[in-house]
Formats: sequence, C-alpha cells, structure tokens
Amino acid sequence: MNTQRPLTLLVCALGGEGGGVLTEWLVETARRAGYAAQATSIPGVAQRTGATTYYLEVFPVPLAGLGGRKPVFSLSPVPGALDALVSSELLETARQIGNGMASPDRTRVLSSTARQLTTQERMQLADGRTDAAELLKLVQAFSREHQVFDMSAVARECGTVVSSVLLGAIAGSGLLPFERRFYEEVVRGGVPHEKANASAQASLRGFARAFEIVAGQRQKAAFVSQVLGGGAEALDSRLRGNDGNDGMGGMGGNDGNDGKGGNDKHAVIPAKAGIQGFPDPVREFATLGYARLVDYQDRPYADLYLKRLNQVLAAEREADPTGANAYAITREMARWLALWMAFDDIVRVADLKSRASRWERVRGEVKPAQDDLLKVYDHFKPGVPEFAALLPPSLARRLVAWDRRRIGAGREPWAMPLKVGTHTAGGMLALRTLASLKWLRVRGSRFAMEQQMMGRWLDGVLQGTKRGWALGHEIALCGRLIKGYGATNERGKENLLHVLDHLAGRPDPALAAKAIAQARAAALADDAGRALDATLQQHGAPAREVRPQPIRFIRKKPAAAAAARPAA
Repeated sequence: MNTQRPLTLLVCALGGEGGGVLTEWLVETARRAGYAAQATSIPGVAQRTGATTYYLEVFPVPLAGLGGRKPVFSLSPVPGALDALVSSELLETARQIGNGMASPDRTRVLSSTARQLTTQERMQLADGRTDAAELLKLVQAFSREHQVFDMSAVARECGTVVSSVLLGAIAGSGLLPFERRFYEEVVRGGVPHEKANASAQASLRGFARAFEIVAGQRQKAAFVSQVLGGGAEALDSRLRGNDGNDGMGGMGGNDGNDGKGGNDKHAVIPAKAGIQGFPDPVREFATLGYARLVDYQDRPYADLYLKRLNQVLAAEREADPTGANAYAITREMARWLALWMAFDDIVRVADLKSRASRWERVRGEVKPAQDDLLKVYDHFKPGVPEFAALLPPSLARRLVAWDRRRIGAGREPWAMPLKVGTHTAGGMLALRTLASLKWLRVRGSRFAMEQQMMGRWLDGVLQGTKRGWALGHEIALCGRLIKGYGATNERGKENLLHVLDHLAGRPDPALAAKAIAQARAAALADDAGRALDATLQQHGAPAREVRPQPIRFIRKKPAAAAAARPAA
C-alpha cells in the first residue's frame, strides 16, 4: 500500500452545468465498484459566471484487497500532481493550466472546445474573443495525453446536460479502474435500463456518445504510436496490408476537398437567388447575407444587397483580374453590408422576441417541470428615436426637435417603459402586431438615413478599389465600425464617415490605406475616441467635432435638504 498512490482528478465546471451531480456520480460509481474515493468542492468565480472545481481522489486498489486498511486522501489538489484535468469550457481549461495544475509528463486533459465568452471579451468594440487555437496549443503543451471535442454540442445533440458528457469522457479515458456498467447503473439510479426515466435516458445518451468519442480518439492515438514506433517500413506494411481501411486512411475522405461535392455547402443554393455567379470565397457570406435580409425584410431588399455586391465584385475584378487576393474586398463587403442592412429597430426586436424558436430556447434554458407554470416578461423602453424611425422624415424631424427642446430645458429624454408578458395572448399579439410593420420600416426616416450612409460607404469602397486594391480593402473593413445600437451605433457611423471624408481621398492610395487601417484600429480600441482623434491628427486629418451634451442641474427639495442636515 505504501507504493500505491491515489488517482487524482480535477473537474472544472461553470455554474449550472451540474458539476456537483457529476462528482456525486463519480463517488457513487467508485462505491459500487468497490473502491475508496473522496471528493471535495472549491467554490470560485470565473470570468463570466460562478465556477466550481471538484477534486476527486480514488485509490486504485479495491477495498477488498486492502486487508481492512484505509487510504488517506487529500482535500485539495496539488499543482503538477494531477492525473487528469477535466473541463467543460476551453478557457477554464487554460486557466487551470495557467495555475500550474497540469503537468506535461503526468496529466491527461479532457476538455471541451466550447466557449462561453467572458465579460472582458464581450466588452471589446472589435472581435475580443481569445484565440481558441492558442488555447489548444497550451493544452497540447501541458498534457501527457489529451482528448478534446465540443462537449456542449454533444449535450445538445443528445438532449442532456454537459455533466453526463463529462462523465462519459472520464469513463472512456480509462483513467479510473471502473467498468462501464457501474457508471451506467449510477446514472440510471440503480433501476433497470427499461425503467429509467426520460432524464436518465438522455443522460445515458450523452454518456455513451462521449465514451465513444474519447475511446475512439485513444484507439487512434495508440495505433499511430504503435505504427510510428515500428519505423517507416512497419508503417508502409500496415498501410498496404489494410488497404487504407484501418481507420487512418478513411480520415482523408472527410475533408470536403475530394472534388465530389459531398460536403459542398453551396450545392443547394437556389439559382434564382443570383448567388451562383459569385466566386467561391464570397459565396458563403453572400448566401448567409441574402437569407438574413429575406428574413429581415423581403426578397427585393435582399436582391438590392446582391446588386450592391455585384458592383463591388466588378470593381475588384478590374483592380485584381487574376483574383490573387481571393476577392477579399467583396467577401468583407458581403459580411458587413448584410449586417448593416439588417440594422436593429423596434420592428426587428419585436419579431425576434415573439418567435416560437425563442420560446423554445427559453424553455430549454429554464427546464420547467411538467406542472410548472412558465411566465416570460420582456422589458422595453422605446423613446423618441425609436418612434421617429418609423415616421416619414418631415414628421420625424418635428418629433426629434420636440424631444431636443425637452432635453435643452433640463428634462429627461422622453421614453415609454413597457413590461410585456410574452406568455400571454395580449402580450404576444402586441409584439406580433409590431413585428408586422415591416412595410412601414422602408417608409421611415431611419431607413432612408441608413441607406444614404450605406451608399456613401459603398461609393467609398468602389472609388477606393479603382485607385488601388489595398485602399478598397481597408475601406471595406471599416464596416466593422458599425455595430450595436443607440449611441454606440451612431458613434460608429460618425467615425466611418469622418474617415471617408478626411483619409480616403489622400493623393497616395498606399498612404491612404495605411492611415485608414490605423484609424480603424484606434476607433475599435478606444470607446471614448481619444485614440482615434490622435491617429487622425497624426495623419493630418482634423479630430472629430465634440458633440454638445446638455448639463442638468438637480435641486434638492427643501424637505430633503432639511432631513439631510445633521441634528444640533
């Protein structure tokens, strides 16, 4: 017994993922299999929600073989002394590796590739996501063996939660000396398979799928190690002897590049969509953009999108006849133009919140029992800009001017707080009525203003592309500045127009492209715009005008002032 040590396992789970249930399953599995085990939990806080790590130790000798002796377990993990690190989220895996928990000569890592963005990642104006490829490199560098796959996708596919998938991954890894039947008995709650309830059946599906994935990955890794260990001659002999059907050769046929078109995402594009004329690098984004705009408005509006893209494509083909740059200008325009054309307004919000898919998603997140009553309330606070957006320009200007006079007089901007019960017939009817106002959207002032600004950007891309491919590409990438809603959206459009007016027209196209790239990076790095103003001035362009902001003085009421005065 002195020469034996416990198997150590650290499980990392986010809040609500069932990490506690998983730990109970593992301890109960050890008990049924006849092994001593101990588990502890360490509550913590992740970058996005509550995160708890669960530490498990299992003595690898059955209790029957210990002669009445009992092993002594530790209550917390020791950095570098883990046999396995199991995690439901890739960044949490990297976080524990950064804490020194994993060791390249000892630790086996079982991790999901799924990501839940942190608050810091969501706060970025541009794409603030951590590079998943770098996180995977970290896992590979600090693990003796690793099996990585999307556990969240498996859980959704099997209709269960990720804890059962984690259990299947642990079982399939062969780390713990338990037979598979003991794991399954615990998930079923000790009842026969045919008597297990629906929840247990779903958990068993997730368990089985993860078990197969991890066990399959281990078999492939063992096969490769065995073959490579025998040298090149053994590898050639095995490949010729198995005729490419041994599990390695079959992998090459799934990369979608065999020319058969079995995995071609573009094979089902309808001819009437007019997308088949776009080059392959553009077609995927154009297809998604077209579908988005049909859903947002109608087919004529989506056809306008294709018409604009064709203008960009013609200009790019003239600037780059050989397609050496893989039609990057048209590809970027296909992405950012679709997002801008589908700008958010109250009609769009009402449409999304009243869809059946949204109700199903809410039910899936809440998971109400059969007898539970689920109520969903949506809070809205539309103001003058939202209502003016649907009015003709003349009426919209009058309404906005009225609200500005209110603000200038020291009053709050007008708004209408609403609480709508989406679960009620009246609330759903109100939202669907608002969502049906697509016909009014195209007649409103907001629509006309957005189209005008899109036209200026499109013209800037076309003119820039004619002067030089790099300049047109940098102007197309400025579509990233248009994001969000409200003040954020307005600020992005103002920054874009300022860049077009003061940088795109510089005499030297190469210098103009460089200046625009730096200005765009500065605008996305600093929400306040100070970095953008400094960059503009560095390239000889004027800084943006300071927007006037009303100053409101709030007087205390006499009674409140007297109450705040200390007693004599």
